[in-house]
Amino acid sequence: MENYVGIEYLKRKLETKKDRVNERYKYYEMKNIVRDFNIVTPEKFKNFKSCLGWCAKGVDALADRIVFREFGNDSLNLNGIYEYNNGDILFGDAVLSALISSCSFIYISPDEAGNPRMQVIDGGNATGVIDPITRMLKEGYAVLERDKGGHPTLEAYFTPEYTEFFAAGKLPTMAINNTGYTMLVPIVYRPDAKRPFGHSRISRACMDYTQSALRTIKRSEISAEFYSFPQKYVLGLDEDAEQMDSWKATISSFLRFDKDENGDHPVVGQFSQQSMSPYTEQIRTFAALFAGETGLTLDDLGFVSDNPSSSEAIKASHENLRLTARKAQKCFGVGFKNAGLVAACLRDDFHYDRQVIIPEKAIFEPIFEPDMSALSAIGDGALKINQAIPGYFDEARISELTGM
Repeated sequence: MENYVGIEYLKRKLETKKDRVNERYKYYEMKNIVRDFNIVTPEKFKNFKSCLGWCAKGVDALADRIVFREFGNDSLNLNGIYEYNNGDILFGDAVLSALISSCSFIYISPDEAGNPRMQVIDGGNATGVIDPITRMLKEGYAVLERDKGGHPTLEAYFTPEYTEFFAAGKLPTMAINNTGYTMLVPIVYRPDAKRPFGHSRISRACMDYTQSALRTIKRSEISAEFYSFPQKYVLGLDEDAEQMDSWKATISSFLRFDKDENGDHPVVGQFSQQSMSPYTEQIRTFAALFAGETGLTLDDLGFVSDNPSSSEAIKASHENLRLTARKAQKCFGVGFKNAGLVAACLRDDFHYDRQVIIPEKAIFEPIFEPDMSALSAIGDGALKINQAIPGYFDEARISELTGM
């Protein structure tokens, strides 16, 4: 039996990562706290709160374009397993969680009839020791249930030989694992040799630009109080004159001042009205930086251009997003194949060698749905290529290009 690092080590490892994951979920859910400098902010406005959905937009813009369709060359009937587990929701759930927290996990367990049951666990509730070759876990740990206070009430420790469950206030229970693989499979976004559990779509730069934009919004809201009602002044008012109500003087369209016994009268003036343009330009600058970081455009972040873009222009402006989505599809495809393999072993009560899923091919919907002009171009190109290489563009290849 292999030497394992043990559940206590994995608990400590998860504890060090959980805060980072929760912080990114706060940015995605727009619940992050604005870190203000409080240099010139009036005391009354220090508790002012504002929200900005750029991080959510950066994640959703990519997640919505990664749509899993099916497995090709499906000898193990992985499509049937995922269909049984509501694949339309399961795939999207795993992709979205992986984009936010850099990785998510699919927990496989048998139901009452012995069929494989799949559940997505976010990166803040599971971890493990990953095999850099197979991209599966050598051992894993997950919090399956928490109480309202966030304390674990059901935990699980996974190895290829067994799964051990720890319920609060009860003795541990063990379930024998005949699959030969851990029942917890990682779904990783953009892994590399240094960080095998990947990177979050919400990078440090994204969070920093969001913070800067939120501070600008806060300052603009404070300035709007003075922008809406410009400050007025009165010169030469007698010291014994009756004091006027400042609020009525601010919103009144007409003020009356009588002359004194010498025929003199006060002079009324108004300070120049503050402009909101500097704030608008500053927010636009941060939006441009955020768009460059995430492969989006200013149109995606609410700065709509005057002329509507064609389908080809949209694709060209989102070239970085297309490349990012293509890379993500390959990473997620490996994870879904691994999870399907473990589920197939559980279903058949047999240890399949990992080589059997090599012919399986994860097929995704096109990143950009083609419009009529693109369909016409694809049809002309396919016809000419088939004339040179008969049968090259068959139904499967056309489906990959068009989604039809």
